[in-house]
Amino acid sequence: MKPFAWLIAVLTCAGLALQPTSVHAQTKNEAPRNRRVAGNLEAFKPGQVTTKGMVTVEGEPINYDTYAGTLIVHSKGWNQNSANTAQCPTLPRGEASMFYVAYFKSGEKSEDRPLTFLYNGGPGSSSLWLHMGAFGPRRVITADHTQTAPAPYSVANNDYSLLDVSDLVFVDAPGTGFSRISGKDATKAFYGVDQDAYAFAEFIRQFLSKYGRWNSPKYLFGESYGTTRSAALANVLITGRDIDLNGVILLSQILNFDLSVDDPQYNPGIDLPYELALPTYAATAWYHHVLPNAPQNLDPLLTEVERFAMGDYAQALAEGSALPAAQRDAIAAKLHQYTGLPVAYIEKANLRINGGEFEKTLQGAEDMTTGRLDTRFSGPTLDPLSEEAQYDPQDAAISSAYVAAFNDYVRKVLKYGEGQTYKPEINLWMAWNYLHQPPGAHQPVPQATNVMPDLANAIKQEPDLRVMLNSGYFDLATPFYEGIYEMNHLPIPANLRGHIEIKHYESGHMVYVHEPALKALHDNVAAFIRATDNPKAQ
Repeated sequence: MKPFAWLIAVLTCAGLALQPTSVHAQTKNEAPRNRRVAGNLEAFKPGQVTTKGMVTVEGEPINYDTYAGTLIVHSKGWNQNSANTAQCPTLPRGEASMFYVAYFKSGEKSEDRPLTFLYNGGPGSSSLWLHMGAFGPRRVITADHTQTAPAPYSVANNDYSLLDVSDLVFVDAPGTGFSRISGKDATKAFYGVDQDAYAFAEFIRQFLSKYGRWNSPKYLFGESYGTTRSAALANVLITGRDIDLNGVILLSQILNFDLSVDDPQYNPGIDLPYELALPTYAATAWYHHVLPNAPQNLDPLLTEVERFAMGDYAQALAEGSALPAAQRDAIAAKLHQYTGLPVAYIEKANLRINGGEFEKTLQGAEDMTTGRLDTRFSGPTLDPLSEEAQYDPQDAAISSAYVAAFNDYVRKVLKYGEGQTYKPEINLWMAWNYLHQPPGAHQPVPQATNVMPDLANAIKQEPDLRVMLNSGYFDLATPFYEGIYEMNHLPIPANLRGHIEIKHYESGHMVYVHEPALKALHDNVAAFIRATDNPKAQ
């Protein structure tokens, strides 16, 4: 070791090593950034607060025990072969304190109760949306398809909580909610497709041990990017942890990012996003009464549009610049009939309209922007001259209610979070590592994220596994027909395709915002769990 290197190493371990002067140096008023004191990481201790409650689900009272707390998980290889761990054995390479709220029905044997892990997506979203909007014992009441008035917000008994059929664990991804990350290369350690799935697998393994739930029927419930997580996570649990699952429940699915309609213009030659979004365009135009000769019912229209999207429209787009002018005009006229967009606009867009363009243009004559997460929502256009929508009206209409309701609930009812900041969402799009190593690959594959192979491998490795897809007709973030396409293209044997169940709702990305859809979602998911929880009596 070089002279004085031993001293530098000791000072580094103690968090006392001298740092070079910099214009970016920390001032005395800034919060410490991962500062270590005597080898300990701040706020990275597992904890738990226990409370009790009661919820009435569709007329039946249910008493439950609540556990709000954190578990500490480490990144893959955190304790292996590192110069830092050699000189600083207590310095982890990547560590996360993952926050959860668990609801267990009181007085029930753990092996008799299914256990469902629930999380939202983003990436970078906490679980408060599913918690306060869908299946927790309390639900925030928001306007169905318009702006929710400012506080005070109404929080009521959730008649559609899933506690009637399953114990529930709402989990905040690393860095979101009350979850935190730290250690060497913490961002790289947790912010990526595979890193995230590994962390959740570690969390679930620890949770099963802590609460004695190894023998419970187990389910994953992910929304949006949470469905991406679920596909990767299911494969990690089944093939890497020997943790079988009874079911994987997907809400607003995206498994193959090449199919997203958000920015397909940057991926020319891949026309599927335009085709798979067309049924949602039609449903939205039908809802807003801008279709010429609109039918009375939505379902027949969608059947017709789906046939056109994968038939004449797909063939026309495949022709590219070789498409004859007469055929191009005919396709543009048909798209006008199904979307309500002007023919001239459709032709100028080369028959290809992305999601943001559709949202901005559909009600552009009224200077109104159509929602992305839920196209039933509308809001004033921020810039009438913009090419695409510049915000999401549904996000603007309801987010404050969810955030306020959860912050109030977690502190006053669950008695957790005093002195802490709850992070509903963090911006991870630039930091996230989308490279993914699918089953059988020797390294991450240099392509858009696609976890369809992971879900397929999980199904083949655990042939009793059941999958349920739930989608809203008015969702442009993850169009419903995209989910159907992905399910139809999973590389699984024909005899296992019957293990996939698909349900649709007249709602958007957050299906549960529309109360009739929430009731239907609860009833469908409850039936799915009852049919797959493998009771001993069978």
